[in-house]
Amino acid sequence: MAAISEVVFVDGVRTPFGRAGEKGMYWNTRADDLVVKAMLGLLERNPNVPHDRIDEVAIAATTQQGDQGLTLGRTAALLAGLPQSVPGFAIDRMCAGAMTSVTTTGSGIGFGAYDIVIAGGVEHMGRHPMGFGADPNPRFLSERLVGEEALNMGSTAERIHDRFPQLTKERADHYALRSQQKVAAAYAANKIQPDLIPVAIRSESGWGLATADEAPRPETTMEGLANLRTPFRPHGRVTAGNSSGLNDGATAAILASGSVVKELGLTAKMRMVSFAFAGVAPEIMGIGPVPSTEKALKKAGLSITDIGLFELNEAFAVQVLSFLDHFGIDDDDPRVNEYGGAIALGHPLASSGVRLMNQLARQFSEHPEVQYGLTAMCVGLGQGGSVIWENPNYDRKAKKSR
Repeated sequence: MAAISEVVFVDGVRTPFGRAGEKGMYWNTRADDLVVKAMLGLLERNPNVPHDRIDEVAIAATTQQGDQGLTLGRTAALLAGLPQSVPGFAIDRMCAGAMTSVTTTGSGIGFGAYDIVIAGGVEHMGRHPMGFGADPNPRFLSERLVGEEALNMGSTAERIHDRFPQLTKERADHYALRSQQKVAAAYAANKIQPDLIPVAIRSESGWGLATADEAPRPETTMEGLANLRTPFRPHGRVTAGNSSGLNDGATAAILASGSVVKELGLTAKMRMVSFAFAGVAPEIMGIGPVPSTEKALKKAGLSITDIGLFELNEAFAVQVLSFLDHFGIDDDDPRVNEYGGAIALGHPLASSGVRLMNQLARQFSEHPEVQYGLTAMCVGLGQGGSVIWENPNYDRKAKKSR
């Protein structure tokens, strides 16, 4: 029988995230080309990884059609020039696609079936809007399995405001403002750029190079946020300012067993401790990370007080706030999303899970006093996903920087 292996996050990268639509920088770029570019950049900066030792390529996408279909893991592997012996597959868990790519292949490493894998995700929401072409079964509504607004993510966020009156629009706007400010500060300190892979882009004005995220709005103010319209409900609380946008982008990561990391002289940026996914009512999908985190903590034998850094996907500010309130964490706790999040950077659905991991890995290198970190996100149709990681740089004697 295969022995249980240590699961190591070796490295992760992403393309800059663009705004979806005709005015976005990736309008003339194929989805599969985006993820191939991320994979090539990842492999170039990890020359010690033998391409013929890669056991699997798992690439996620939410809307698997057109240039975002055709078994993305396999097609991306071939397009990236990996040996034909390297297999691949596609994954769909909506927003948690890349996270599931990591946990699925990581499980294979832990079981001993894989030595080295590539896991990631891509979403070109300009070409493939969420749910485009889908045909939901009429039983969902006729048998009242879900509410009519369950497939409208903005409406599910409004329902969280309804359920928890203390989660006010003012709190959501404040959180959104801080996300923009933290991203601006992280860019100024060169915290984000090292993990970005430049992408050649084409527009009416000619060729260019995407080197930075397109969505951040550092000029954001509370006054500006207060005056935005509420598209999901008259006099609502969810706006474009306190939500993630519609975006295009791709991510890719290398995971390997602990023994192979030592054999090949690779870097161990994080070690996977546990993970969990959980289901909740689709109408309030944003609370999903609460039960998934509780499950992951229980499996790891840890409590929330053991977590020193949090990377939470900011699908909506209210969704993150519901998580923080549940676990008794302050809205401005410096452990949470140190470099900002999806409200500013963007959320290309199935790619976002690895972005969270990239940022956590970089923060681990700067915080040897932190032993454990968490990446977590809500998922459409009523789910949550959480992964707990251990910091290989942990030093119990290190002084706390906060």
